[in-house]
Amino acid sequence: MKLIIQPGEGVAPIVQAIQRAKKSVDIVIFRFDRPEVERALEEAVHRGVAVRALIAHTNKGGEKNLRKLELRLLEVGATVARTADDLARYHGKMMIVDAAVLHVYGFNYTKLDIEQSRSFGIVTRDKKVVREAAQLFEADAMRQSYTPTHPRLVVSPENSRARLTDFIKKARRELLIYDAQVSDNAIQKVLAERAKAGVKVRILGALEKSNPDIKVRPLGTMRLHVRAIIRDGATAFVGSQSLRKLELDGRREVGIILQNSAIVRKIKGVFESDWRKNKSNPS
Repeated sequence: MKLIIQPGEGVAPIVQAIQRAKKSVDIVIFRFDRPEVERALEEAVHRGVAVRALIAHTNKGGEKNLRKLELRLLEVGATVARTADDLARYHGKMMIVDAAVLHVYGFNYTKLDIEQSRSFGIVTRDKKVVREAAQLFEADAMRQSYTPTHPRLVVSPENSRARLTDFIKKARRELLIYDAQVSDNAIQKVLAERAKAGVKVRILGALEKSNPDIKVRPLGTMRLHVRAIIRDGATAFVGSQSLRKLELDGRREVGIILQNSAIVRKIKGVFESDWRKNKSNPS
């Protein structure tokens, strides 16, 4: 398992993953303005890699660019599908290489997200998780129903509310949260209960209902574009879904729960560094 930290690592991990592909690349796209990634996909097609792009049917202000991207990818020989319109948004960000490596990102394939925003990506070779993600990709590409079967892949709206509620409830000592807007009423209630029980809860971002037992700081040093939770310094969640009702119940979002101690420590270290740098805005 690997951790991608943005800003800092840039577009290179994405491009390199595509360049290493031997058989297939399945990529989900919500926003996109990185020509390096587009060139890598085109080159992959030219060397015989089966590239399948699942492109969101809509995004705010960027639909024209998505349709142009579809045409360009089709012209070079990629297989392109458009997501259905049954959900408010298809906002997940993931890529599967050679049916063996799964990338789950908190960031889009954009300069703003990759170069100017705090975000994370997770790369895993866990066969069962990769297989689950492949089933999700296939279902969405074919516009078929999807039923989650693996507890570590967090998919909205199918299982994210249950998975993330359970994740938070199991905290015993500490919860560190990156989230631009924690606003779901049920989740806020669980956070309040954990804080009252003695769990130290800190949020970089925003909390809709202020709570004296929960410390909140805006990430003023840079743009925040990741949703992540570190629980008790031992387990973490990284994904695209905020703790908001719409993102839990009404949109396609994708995240992953990880227990790799080295990766969790790295994410916690970044959080603590960001927390210190934003100490001028404590609550």
